[in-house]
Amino acid sequence: MPDLSQVIPRTAFPHDVLRAALDALEAGRRVVLASVVARHGSAPSTPGQKLCLFEDLTAIGTIGGGAVERAALGIMGRALNELASAPKLETFRLGPTLGMCCGGSVEVLIEPMLPAVHVLVIGAGHVGAFAAPLLASLGFRVTLCDARAAAADPARVPAAAPLARAPSAYDDAPRDLAPAPGEQVRLVLAEHDDPEVLTGLPRELGEAAALVMTHDHALDQEALAWALARGFGYVGGVGSRAKAARTRARLEARGVPEGDVARVRMPVGLDIGARTPAEISVALAAELVAWRAGRQRARWSSAGTTSAGEEQAG
Repeated sequence: MPDLSQVIPRTAFPHDVLRAALDALEAGRRVVLASVVARHGSAPSTPGQKLCLFEDLTAIGTIGGGAVERAALGIMGRALNELASAPKLETFRLGPTLGMCCGGSVEVLIEPMLPAVHVLVIGAGHVGAFAAPLLASLGFRVTLCDARAAAADPARVPAAAPLARAPSAYDDAPRDLAPAPGEQVRLVLAEHDDPEVLTGLPRELGEAAALVMTHDHALDQEALAWALARGFGYVGGVGSRAKAARTRARLEARGVPEGDVARVRMPVGLDIGARTPAEISVALAAELVAWRAGRQRARWSSAGTTSAGEEQAG
């Protein structure tokens, strides 16, 4: 456990603390937020004050300074280190234990916060059109990409909107790359390796997932190799077991490291007897929920749980 006794938070107003916490979460980083909820008697803290501790052990804001703040930072550091997810209400009595003589007490809510897990779904075919909104409804931040205009039609994907368009020699209009407020699925008309696809993803992809389900086996190969090279923490592909064996052999033949090949989850999804696109989407969503719950622990390998899904992606 790192020593936080020397951490001096950067002074900031509560709304700026919240903004910094949200920025860190959007970037895929964990934070712990402390908020003063009550003060009893004489104490330097004021209800509403906020303090945020980041993964790099820097901090912003204040909950009153002095010994009470140092004590809170120690608890926040343990919460960050242990990846605790449950908020806790801590009471600090400003007496001899803290080396203070104020005599009052302060109640502080400690909230560990994990960023939303981003999922890139490559291919807006039958499975992709079902899987993307399902994953979004489960709290994932979903980007769905396909270079086929007919496939990337928002009418095919509930809760989606076109947020980027592939360049055209006949169209000089600017492309909108910013996420639209309230949209659950970011739909991108582009190839998986086009720059606009990564625009909506966190800088660190180790906590993000890539699901490959294109209409073409060769494109699947390219997308899987690209996702592995980019460092996605979870890489899965839809397809039969025979296709999975061929895919792994071809990845090895093109020089993809054996350890990376072993990380590919294919066929992706829990083995629930899924056959239809909707059922396969449920199977792969269930596996991603399990991976999200344990993503801070060891990554799953190809020797993990059995999978479901035949070639329904196109």
